[in-house]
Amino acid sequence: QVQLVESGGGLVQPGGSLRLSCAASGFTFSSYAMSWYRQAPGKERELVAAITSVGDSTNYADAIKGRFTISRDNAKNTLYLQMNSLKPEDTAVYYCRVVRLRVYWGQGTQVTVSS
Repeated sequence: QVQLVESGGGLVQPGGSLRLSCAASGFTFSSYAMSWYRQAPGKERELVAAITSVGDSTNYADAIKGRFTISRDNAKNTLYLQMNSLKPEDTAVYYCRVVRLRVYWGQGTQVTVSS
């Protein structure tokens, strides 16, 4: 069955960096576009970044453009999100997502940006 397992979250000071990972299994990872979403307390889940199946095209939310980079390693069945210049408003639970007949989510990883 499809499984998505995020890791790499934590507490970081404003201006710091984190790299999130999403380990995928149960499907042919290299055949599917992938995306990162986030959900802050009291807010709806929102798209952060997306990448095509072969990694040749990406798109980003305006709020994180120029600070975050989505990438993937199809040999390792892993999706990444490099987050730089983090701000307090980036605090959220971050989820990876794949659509394969239906939407699948990981369990999420908490990112907290605070001094």
